[in-house]
Amino acid sequence: MPEQLPRPRSGRFLMAVIDGGGTLPPAMGLAAELVRRGHVVGVLADPTVEQSAKAAGCEFTAWHDAPHFDTVNDQTAMVTALETGNPYRQFTAVRDRLLAGPAPQFANEVTAAADRNPPDVVLAEGAVPGILIGAEATHRPTAALMPNVYLRPTPGLPQMGTGWSPARGPAGRARDILVRGAVRRMLAGALPPINAALTAHGRPPIGDVFELLDRCAEVLVMTSPSFDFSTPHLPANVHYVGPQLDDPEWAATNGWRPDGAGPIVLIAASSTFQDQTDLLRRAAAALGDLPVRGVLTTGRAIDPAEIPAPANVHVVRAAPHRAVLAEAAAVITHAGHGSVMKALAAGVPLVCMPMGRDQKDNTVRVLRLGAGVGVDKDADTGRIATAVRRVLDEPGFADAARRMAATLATEARTRPSAADRAEGLLNG
Repeated sequence: MPEQLPRPRSGRFLMAVIDGGGTLPPAMGLAAELVRRGHVVGVLADPTVEQSAKAAGCEFTAWHDAPHFDTVNDQTAMVTALETGNPYRQFTAVRDRLLAGPAPQFANEVTAAADRNPPDVVLAEGAVPGILIGAEATHRPTAALMPNVYLRPTPGLPQMGTGWSPARGPAGRARDILVRGAVRRMLAGALPPINAALTAHGRPPIGDVFELLDRCAEVLVMTSPSFDFSTPHLPANVHYVGPQLDDPEWAATNGWRPDGAGPIVLIAASSTFQDQTDLLRRAAAALGDLPVRGVLTTGRAIDPAEIPAPANVHVVRAAPHRAVLAEAAAVITHAGHGSVMKALAAGVPLVCMPMGRDQKDNTVRVLRLGAGVGVDKDADTGRIATAVRRVLDEPGFADAARRMAATLATEARTRPSAADRAEGLLNG
């Protein structure tokens, strides 16, 4: 039985998030579960989130002054601008244009939303400082949402984004200390607008961006502790609450199943633009000479007509991945957190082709479990086909994936979920 938390009263939640593509379905899954439990959830997010929020039964308000996406094309343009150039340029662009620079606007809109419809609890995007500032300024209990592996630089954990395994020995520990220091120095440039926003809302300034997480009642890491690397240095307010596995409401439920015989292989890359068209083309071609049936989902940012495919690969814009994976024997994926966790929850081995973001981090965790293989994002069709054959023919990969599926099922039965933790704050 899960840890027993006090039975909550019915309450009102304000969920303030951004449309980060794969980060959105976990938040909407949490919102939908809270609504099912009888609570009222108001979502403050990009206009592109309105349909998802209303499908979850939530009230909806769009960001107005803070950076936001009105359309999928807007999102593609922003992603292209932020992910162009070397890693340092990308880091500073995200910091200055999306996270820290607009901190005052995000904070002001969170407090305005709370003034219009006072919440009992705020559920805040954990990676956006301005949203955390606004949540703190409401003087309501706040849970920061972290819909992937734990991102805060922490002793004992490799820096998110590196794709490294935990350090071994003095050299590895020194590597991690140097990288954590470098990250803090780069984030120091974010402090002036963040502290200005804090001061404007009557809150004390910070000396480190991640101190904002310490001011939250809880930090909800929306993955499995058995998937992520562990460390004894987590703050006391950090809780692993397991993955939210809901598919987005725009994932069509019909028309995805391919004709013919043979095991099903799902091909899935980012739901947002990540310059993934060529990867999808190569993955589709790789299945052409294999005795399998492919289901390839392009996501909302890529037109299916851009992906020529052999006869045994069915290309669609979207499909319910949980339903596909219930019948699949393998998945080729960019290794986004949502795709990886859905595959593992279904006991399906993976061919991981990380393209950036947190995808190398997820891949190294899959490899640690023995539940898949890693392939370079630029691999040719022959190498992709070889990797698919390997995960299909060597039973150890499927066995490891099924073991992880059993672990996830046990954790879901025995550990408080994100909704349980959120409800617990109503009694605070």
